[in-house]
Amino acid sequence: MQDKKPKNVFIQGAISSEFIGESIAKHQTKTSIGAHNIFLGQVRADEINGKKISAIEYTAYEEMANVKFNEIRESAFEKFELTCMHIYHSLGMVKTGEICLFVFVSSPRRKIVFEALEFIVEEIKAHVPVFGKEIFEDDSHQWKVNN
Repeated sequence: MQDKKPKNVFIQGAISSEFIGESIAKHQTKTSIGAHNIFLGQVRADEINGKKISAIEYTAYEEMANVKFNEIRESAFEKFELTCMHIYHSLGMVKTGEICLFVFVSSPRRKIVFEALEFIVEEIKAHVPVFGKEIFEDDSHQWKVNN
């Protein structure tokens, strides 16, 4: 049985370790699952032109982003034998060291979750209209380039 229904993708602010832990714990009753894999995107304190990033402020074209997230979900379920898949992305301010992207996949087999997770994260980075404004320690900013 696949958990394919769309989820609320956006979370205001950082994604907490408690939220991540609770998400994983909810799957213990799904006994057809043999493997889980997670990706946690964390805001780095990069230094650019001698200035250090202190946070990223995320914005999105939410309606368009949700369409893209749904397309990625559908594509992943068609391509891989997944039991469950969840994507959560931050909106608003996320400080360095905090989690801004949480992708969680489950399947009966371990090899599938590794392949599926890489596919999903790459698709998100390439196609979802989420934008990050890098905030520097001196309160100046620039728009983030995905890489």
